[in-house]
Amino acid sequence: MDRRKLYLQLLFFTSLISTMGSLYFSEVRQYVPCEFCWYQRILMYPIVIISLIALIRQDFGAKYYIRALSILGIVMGGYHYALQKVSFIGDGMAACEGVSCTVQYINWFGFITIPFLSFIAFTVIIILTFLIKKD
Repeated sequence: MDRRKLYLQLLFFTSLISTMGSLYFSEVRQYVPCEFCWYQRILMYPIVIISLIALIRQDFGAKYYIRALSILGIVMGGYHYALQKVSFIGDGMAACEGVSCTVQYINWFGFITIPFLSFIAFTVIIILTFLIKKD
């Protein structure tokens, strides 16, 4: 199997699992997403569709679109995580619409929150886009 295809498959499954995880938290666990969570979803959900189409068509050039979305996702996820975990950043945060962006629905092992999971997913995706090289 072509390594590029394998990396594209991993990229698709990473984005799919991230999307399913976000839907699980909001629809099953009933966690109301904050404003920054919505921005991260807006960046992640298209990656599922783009990567699926790229996988079907074997269009490895889609990595550039996915990479752009992932870079924005890393910035958004990192900032959101900092809002939750770095007190002087989160304390100065103006109130978000609806749910506060500093709320931590999960806090596994004292550091794993939903924005952290988002940050990791976007990081894995961007690494995979760099592994998809021209033949």
